[in-house]
Parts: sequence; C-alpha cells; structure tokens
Amino acid sequence: MAVDMRLPSVKNSMSLSVSAAGRKDLVVPGDVITSDTGFMRGHGTYVDEDKLTASVAGEVQRVDKLICVRPLKTRFNGEVGDVVVGRITEVQQKRWKVETNSRLDSVLLLSSVNLPGGELRRRSAEDELTMREYLHEGDLISAEVQSVFSDGALSLHTRSLKYGKLGQGVLVQLSPSLIKRQKTHFHNLPCGASIILGNNGFVWLYPTPRQQEEEAGGFYTSLEPVSLSDREVISRLRNCLLALAAHKVLLYDTSVLYCYESSLQHQVKDILKPEVMEEIVMLTQQKLLEQES
Repeated sequence: MAVDMRLPSVKNSMSLSVSAAGRKDLVVPGDVITSDTGFMRGHGTYVDEDKLTASVAGEVQRVDKLICVRPLKTRFNGEVGDVVVGRITEVQQKRWKVETNSRLDSVLLLSSVNLPGGELRRRSAEDELTMREYLHEGDLISAEVQSVFSDGALSLHTRSLKYGKLGQGVLVQLSPSLIKRQKTHFHNLPCGASIILGNNGFVWLYPTPRQQEEEAGGFYTSLEPVSLSDREVISRLRNCLLALAAHKVLLYDTSVLYCYESSLQHQVKDILKPEVMEEIVMLTQQKLLEQES
C-alpha cells in the first residue's frame, strides 16, 4: 500500500502576508488608529491619552465620524437581511432552535416558515404537533435574519421559496469575516454546482437542481443519488474554499470560481498541500487584480 509522506520544510513567508502587512486598514491591539479628536469611538476601540486605539485585531471601518474595528476572527453578529445556513438543534413549542455560529442559538418561529404547499394560514395546534415532521434535530436549513432580539439572539424566517430545508451537499464552516456581503448569496456556478455563502460563515455546496420544486414550500429535499462528476466538482470546490480561507481571501462567487479554475490542473486531493494551495491562491489573486484593473 502506497503512503504519501511529507517531510517538514521551512515555510516561506507568503506574499499575501507582506501585502496585508502594508495595509493601513489592518490593526492589532494597541495600534493608534487616529489622534484626531473629532471621531466617535465604535466597537473594538478605546481612547488612550486622547488617541483612538484598537482593542482587537481586525479591519478599521469608518462610517462618517464613527470608527470601529471589525475583528478578523469572531462569532457571527447578525444583521437584519443576512443570509444564514444553520443546523436545527432543538424543537420547542412553536419554535426551532438553530445553531448559526452566533454567541446564542437563533430562533425560527413556526409562524415564520412556509408550510408544505405554500399555504398562508394561521398555525394550529395540529401544526405544532407535526413540527418535527417539517424540521427535526440535525436538519440543515437556509434562512434570512428577520430581527435581532435585545440579548443579541437572531430571529430567522424561511418564507421565501429560495430558503428552507437543505438536502444533499457539503457544509463548510469558515470564519464569518471572510464572507463578502453581496446582493445575493445564492449562486449557480458554471462548473455544475451551486453554493450558498452564509453570512455566518457556514457555506453550503450542492449539485445544481435540475428543476425547482416550488410546491413543497421549502421542505422538499432530493434524495436521488449524486453522480460521481457532481461529487468531484463539489469536493474540488470545498478544497478551494479551505485554501482561500487559509490565506484570508474574501469569499464570493468570483473568487471561488477563479480558484476553481486555477485548481483544475491539480487533482482534488492535492489542493490542500501547502505548496499547491499557495500556487492556486496566488493565481486567484492575480485574476482578481486583473479583473479590478
């Protein structure tokens, strides 16, 4: 039986790290952001000797006079309208508890879901008794943040037909700070797979559906066998996501697709090798720079 063994090697400093070190919008705790007293102090900052100083490592964000630091690695702080991918952890009275990579479990109310068939009516006691038939512990869902409670917990809804129970696919758990905010987080990629880039850092990869089952009201899940070609595409996309995340590259449809194209010259299992990973990410960044210019 052949075994692939790797000897330890000296890790070269990445060009990405060098470019990131020169950016003025990245700070570490103790860095002085500004000495101008006209700015307001936001999250991740404090005032020390009339100087606004960073209290966490992250990216400086300025909105008018307000300055805050967005941590590079943190739990998901949801906002209304965010797309999330979550896992049902508990079925309670008239609600489901959902793990969404937040500090607290999110809540999906029975009144905030489409019932099978898409009918709009008041939820009855019979609906409460059959809640576990719709969604039970361990199920994965895509949803949207409807509101934020006073304690920071999120209230979700799946009323749109694009949200609902997820079927066959692969879940990749990454840092929420790596997900780029866009108008849509649902993408059908040209390579034959689809991706849901959850704002909470949970990314769902699945075969592009041949037809949309709208009459199921978001609870239809295809259990047909996934072809070998689709499984290979999804596995390649998963390894590409891990490579981009390891080098702190923002994840959105274009960066994922460029990384996928750059990885085609390598086998799926080789993408996670450090030297291959570095090569693929550098090619991806070059393509992104060419596109911006």
